[in-house]
Amino acid sequence: MKIGLLQQHNTADKKDNLRRLAEGISDLAKRGAELIVLQELHNSLYFCQVEDVNNFDLAEPIPGPSTAFYGELARQLNVVIVTSLFERRAPGLYHNTAVVIERDGTIAGKYRKMHIPDDPAYYEKFYFTPGDLGFHPIDTSVGRLGVLVCWDQWYPEAARLMALQGAELLIYPTAIGYESSDTPEEQQRQREAWTTVQRGHAVANGLPVIAVNRVGYEPDPSHQTNGIQFWGSSFIAGPQGELIYRASDTEEESLVVEIDLKHSEQVRRWWPFLRDRRIDKYGDITRRFID
Repeated sequence: MKIGLLQQHNTADKKDNLRRLAEGISDLAKRGAELIVLQELHNSLYFCQVEDVNNFDLAEPIPGPSTAFYGELARQLNVVIVTSLFERRAPGLYHNTAVVIERDGTIAGKYRKMHIPDDPAYYEKFYFTPGDLGFHPIDTSVGRLGVLVCWDQWYPEAARLMALQGAELLIYPTAIGYESSDTPEEQQRQREAWTTVQRGHAVANGLPVIAVNRVGYEPDPSHQTNGIQFWGSSFIAGPQGELIYRASDTEEESLVVEIDLKHSEQVRRWWPFLRDRRIDKYGDITRRFID
């Protein structure tokens, strides 16, 4: 399968973001991409740096304008697109939702982000209700996709549950960056931890992992922090955790990477982790902490 990744910067001009996204998607399709993955909340700036009720105006229903926009692109270009949208489910009820668009422009499925962070400059709990759709892969014409979102990528349970239901790929639209007050050494430790934990999901489940992060600087509207420098570094890892490609941490990139999905089965034959799991002994995993 040929997979297209679009790592971009974002601006406050939504129309400009959509224009550049459409151009990038069209270019990736012309270069042979069959599946195109976009970054988290790609239509706008990362608005979660502040708690502002006016930002709820950015949310939209699903189906809605964005699914129609990306649906038409998918139909015209004959590609599957993984989008990441701010979903308005009802007044006062919003989700961070990934929507997978099929080649014919229809919605193949959606996933509502389950793990919601609340850290300085990442005030997502103010905006997003935790997902209630569970961890379930989405079937498409290019395969069964285990789509998760950003903060989910730190949790092995989420990746495992997708793998146990036959996901052929693990996909993480992402928005994560550097805190300016951290030392350069600490910033790199965080970026490498982010990469490493997801490569671990690839190894533990014998599946390729695709992570697409935004890049560039976005200021903090409240001026309480120095804003976020998103670290890009979008990557594809193979089923043994091998880095097939990793993008720049400072520049936009548009790339097409070919992977062999059949290789996952061979890896699982060598390392049959699913066979050897002690499912009779894992009951305590559902507890918050074991005192």
